[in-house]
Amino acid sequence: MKKKILEGFDHFSYWVKQKLPFLIVIALILMLVIVFFWSRIFVTLQSGEAGVKYWRIFGTETDYVYSEGLHFVFPWDTMYIYNVRIQNVMHDFEVLTNRGLPIKLKLAIRFSPEYDTVAVLHQQVGPNYVNTILIPQIESVLRKSIGHLQPEDIYVNKEGIITKIILQALEEAGQKFLKVNDVIIRAVELPPSIQKAIEKKLVEEQQHQAYVFRILKEEEEAKRKEIEATGIQNYQRIVTETLDEKLIKWNGIQATLEIAKSENAKVIIIGAGEEGLPVILGGSR
Repeated sequence: MKKKILEGFDHFSYWVKQKLPFLIVIALILMLVIVFFWSRIFVTLQSGEAGVKYWRIFGTETDYVYSEGLHFVFPWDTMYIYNVRIQNVMHDFEVLTNRGLPIKLKLAIRFSPEYDTVAVLHQQVGPNYVNTILIPQIESVLRKSIGHLQPEDIYVNKEGIITKIILQALEEAGQKFLKVNDVIIRAVELPPSIQKAIEKKLVEEQQHQAYVFRILKEEEEAKRKEIEATGIQNYQRIVTETLDEKLIKWNGIQATLEIAKSENAKVIIIGAGEEGLPVILGGSR
């Protein structure tokens, strides 16, 4: 048995020596292939990335999303990498109002692909999904909604009109394998003549409101003065009806007694007659 093993080993060694040049060539070719296709064979997904594998035989693998880390891929297959972090894209476009006036909107769109549906997104839309579905979807909603509005309503965001339109755009865009966090209108640019007319109108409305406020304030002040005058009139009438000569004399005597108690005066009281009040003479110490 041992002898057979040794014979087999010798035979294999002889075969290797005979094929050594060929084996070296094969090994070099394999090394060159590995070096050349290294980036395709060993794919690294960084933080915030997701991978979708396309098998040349089976097609897109839609039921599995590759997470961060190192992955092995056959050279004839392809790993597509998607950024699944929150991203921001700027977009400017013009829209016509119900009067046919052009308005330029400058948008900032914050979004991120839905991680669990990245493979389906790749299969049905592709890597250029921002220009394929995201921007056209939001732009379509804004065009359709703003086309029924007045220019001044858009300019001042009357009753939160723009806010409602944006919420509708978020809802519709979020149905396409994407999560749209926010759509920010950075600027609304109207034709200069229209913008000046709207600003003038707004200034006049503010002035009118200030004028109405002043009128209301004056009316309230007039009512207050009327109520005050009525109160004084009623007071005087009540005092006149209840005031008599005896009461006046009594109050006079009480006032005289208070003055007489003062330490800063010398008081001399001289009768002024049967019905008169006392007369006070004196000065400060």
